Amino acid sequence: MANLTNKLSDVFIRSAPPGRHADGHGLYLEVTKNLSRYWRMKYRYGGKEKRLAFGVYPEVKVAEARQRRDEARRLLRDGRDPSAVKAEAKTAARREAMAGFELAAQGWLEAKQLEWAPETYRKARYLLDTYLLPKLRRKSIATLTTRDAIAALQDVAIQAPALAVKARQYLHGIVDHAVRQGLRDDGRPLSLQHALPKRTKGHIPAATDLKLIRKLVRAIDEYPSTVVRAALQLAMYTAMRPGVVAAARWEDIDFDLREWHVPGARMKTKHDHIVSLPIQALTALHAMQAYTAGGTYVFPPLARQNTPHLHRDSLSKALREMGFAGQHATHGFRAMMRTIARERLGLDADLLEAQLAHAKKGEVNASYDRTKFDDTRRTAMQRWADYLERIGTAK
Repeated sequence: MANLTNKLSDVFIRSAPPGRHADGHGLYLEVTKNLSRYWRMKYRYGGKEKRLAFGVYPEVKVAEARQRRDEARRLLRDGRDPSAVKAEAKTAARREAMAGFELAAQGWLEAKQLEWAPETYRKARYLLDTYLLPKLRRKSIATLTTRDAIAALQDVAIQAPALAVKARQYLHGIVDHAVRQGLRDDGRPLSLQHALPKRTKGHIPAATDLKLIRKLVRAIDEYPSTVVRAALQLAMYTAMRPGVVAAARWEDIDFDLREWHVPGARMKTKHDHIVSLPIQALTALHAMQAYTAGGTYVFPPLARQNTPHLHRDSLSKALREMGFAGQHATHGFRAMMRTIARERLGLDADLLEAQLAHAKKGEVNASYDRTKFDDTRRTAMQRWADYLERIGTAK
């Protein structure tokens, strides 16, 4: 009996004339007028004649074309349409390509942008670009594991401890969004509850030893980045929160009154706050005036920072680079002033709490009316800055 399959040889295929040349069981080589060669398979499914494409010769050799034909015939024996199976595979591959972590994160972020304030969006964008995407961008959101996520979070906890909890929150949000978009199976949650080391609440390292303070002042004054150096100086001389310092605006600075008027929207207390500016802080601000060339923010962003102003993490990073990890944090300037200004300079506790924006309504002694209070606080803050300057320049 004549062999009805595997009729075509490589010699014939290479020189076959235009037309259709059967190989058996529905497989044939179609040669076009320009002598391009395509593998096709003709079959019937659901009472209809259909065709399946297997690729172009010589990229797809005859043996591979026959293998694909045999696979299609097995599908037909199982009652499945090879064309539908191929389309499903393409859809799955396209879905996998679109389901990279970076694209999933971008989709989540775009959805959140509609809900968030611009500043919240910028902070989230920065956290993703700086800490999560470098670790996870090449991962598939469909197969992202708890182990993958924990490794990324632990890196954040080392580099920027204050952002680690927020990073975990964002990861959960990205995965939930991917599930809703059909990019990840519903039964694959991340288990990140215990992914981060417990932080001792309220413990913020602060320099309160005179030798350490001297070392800190000198290191800040010698830090090479003009922007970060000036921001650290402003934080040190005013004891304002690092996020407020990094986002300082020129419109809020009054050089004549030597005051910094911070709107309540940017304060943790949500109340407007007046900061008395000592001469040393004004010097740092004057240095930035020429540098920013009339911009909105006092401290412009560093290279590759996706924020309109210097990111607060730049201050923490600088302190770590200078060797103060575990000894002094950016938030530690507040504790440093509260402790040293009282112990060494004898400054009034209520006055210091007011400068730190800790005082609640009714807590500041009523004897401080606005004029007297501002004059007293201005004098106190100048004494504090002079003290730091003496410490830093002492031999």
